[in-house]
Amino acid sequence: MAKIFIDSEGSSMGRVCSYAAKQALAGTEIVIVNSEKAIISGRKEQNIGDFKLRRQLNTIKPKKGPFFSKSPEKIMKRCVRGMLPDYRVGRGRVAWKIIRCYVGIPEEFAKEKLIKIKDNAPTRQMTVAEMSRRA
Repeated sequence: MAKIFIDSEGSSMGRVCSYAAKQALAGTEIVIVNSEKAIISGRKEQNIGDFKLRRQLNTIKPKKGPFFSKSPEKIMKRCVRGMLPDYRVGRGRVAWKIIRCYVGIPEEFAKEKLIKIKDNAPTRQMTVAEMSRRA
């Protein structure tokens, strides 16, 4: 099985996640590195407020979900999950299992060729690391 290594530093989180989801559905293993340096477009206050609201919605029955993690690699993987068909069964489940996200670049992938997803940088932006720290 082929592997694709994606460097998300300076790239839009949505574009990286949609590319990763398409490739995973095609059967390619995906490794996303530098998850904390991906860019989220939009106003910082609004992005942080929306994320905090989603995290606080589940305070009545905390055992039942939905669960939103604060770690950058889990935020990135959840974004990819939203772009897959049902991640619990069938093709979506297979694709979900072959996607890996990391903070930084692990030593085992340091010498691999990384793909950069290029797009236009938005004027209003924040990184996933900023969101995870403030939420």
